[in-house]
Amino acid sequence: QVQLVESGGGLVQAGGSLRLSCAASGSIFSINAMGWYRQAPGKQRELVAAITSGGSTNYADSVKGRFTISRDNAKNTVYLQMNSLKPEDTAVYYCNADPIVAGIEYDYWGQGTQVTVSS
Repeated sequence: QVQLVESGGGLVQAGGSLRLSCAASGSIFSINAMGWYRQAPGKQRELVAAITSGGSTNYADSVKGRFTISRDNAKNTVYLQMNSLKPEDTAVYYCNADPIVAGIEYDYWGQGTQVTVSS
């Protein structure tokens, strides 16, 4: 069993910063891709940023230059540094990870953490 535990969400004013963390635990051999998605009310869940085990990253156009994804493979943790936040960044942010357990790749989601940006 694998668990993803997110932290770091909250309320911030426009222009402010937040850092999200997501730690994976369980019988994990390694983790391939890790990423952050978000879902705003009435909208579909969308990819915010993703990072491979080798450190390659990709970002949604709407967050490029403002958000930075990183990971610590030794801690099975992924981070999302969010700067210059805008009201339209308000959403529930979900961590996603593809851990390898007993030779099989799985897909797991965190429970979500609320990010609210006030204008």
